[in-house]
Amino acid sequence: MPIAFFLLALAAPVFAGLSEGWFGLAPCELCLWQRAPYWLAAGLALLAALLPRARPWLLLGAALAAAASALIGAFHMGVEFKWWLSPLAGCATPPAAMGLSIEELMRSLAPAPTKPCDEPAFLIPGLPLSMAAMNTIYGLALAALALRGRRPA
Repeated sequence: MPIAFFLLALAAPVFAGLSEGWFGLAPCELCLWQRAPYWLAAGLALLAALLPRARPWLLLGAALAAAASALIGAFHMGVEFKWWLSPLAGCATPPAAMGLSIEELMRSLAPAPTKPCDEPAFLIPGLPLSMAAMNTIYGLALAALALRGRRPA
């Protein structure tokens, strides 16, 4: 079970990264934040496979990490629905540049292109689930799987 969880946790950030190239989806800052807990969850699951005596505690940590990504995804959905603003500076839509010179505009540009967090990215046309919503569902399912795997067989 820990190896299956390891692969599933690893699949989330890897798929998100690949979807940028395959489907041309640009990640926002909150999208990037959602990926980090999966790396932790995968590492804890791998340790759980290697250290059977610590497996219940390591899988609990993995479940909490997956749930953390789901919580960030749920927060991101609220930003997408404009229920609240994101506190992250990189999530804001750039302000209007009225009255700025070309040089001032060039200096104000971010070093890497950014996407506002309140613009949802949809992977499947016609399916009203943004990537943040799909991550929330996936993270919760993965957390439940890890918690179930903590029980003795």
